[in-house]
Amino acid sequence: MEFRDVVRQRRMVRRFSGEPVDPETVDRLLDHAVRAPSAGFTQGWSFLVLTTDEERDRFWAAATPPDSARDLSTWLAGMRTAPVLIVALTSKTAYVGRYAEPDKGWTDRDEARWPVPYWHVDAGMASLLMLQTAVDEGLGACFFGVDGGRVAAFRDAFDVPQEWSPTGVVAVGHPEAGGAKGSPARRRRKPMDDVVHRGAW
Repeated sequence: MEFRDVVRQRRMVRRFSGEPVDPETVDRLLDHAVRAPSAGFTQGWSFLVLTTDEERDRFWAAATPPDSARDLSTWLAGMRTAPVLIVALTSKTAYVGRYAEPDKGWTDRDEARWPVPYWHVDAGMASLLMLQTAVDEGLGACFFGVDGGRVAAFRDAFDVPQEWSPTGVVAVGHPEAGGAKGSPARRRRKPMDDVVHRGAW
């Protein structure tokens, strides 16, 4: 598939068929993910791959809030059909430590030196490569976050060390025909003139 087609066809898929995903395809998603750029080539990411019924059920039990201001039942019913969940995690410690090395020289390890948390930026870039690879493989995927109040339960459920924080989750599978529409069905894409500023704002 042409790259421009991958970009234009990428959508957040929220309901999947029962067809399994080839393990070799999952490996390709991960191989592409680790090709993402990372600040200082820190590569401070890790990926928790959940493919069995038990693993996915454990994830949803740990990550689902007991109540929500918004009704999540339809979203959850669709997302729970994904046969593969890949949790993208990142380590702030890895980045702060990397930039305290001699070629970077921030020996004080002061987090305030970072204008934005690039550990999450880099994990997000890796996640986007997985989303694009899914399209290239003829699959659907959706990126979503772990509720802040459920991170501790998620860590406990999968023995994730405290150093590692989930940036988000990539759900992957074969899209179900006529699956749920997301926000793009309710909102127009902004015109380029509204978002691109050339030379000055």
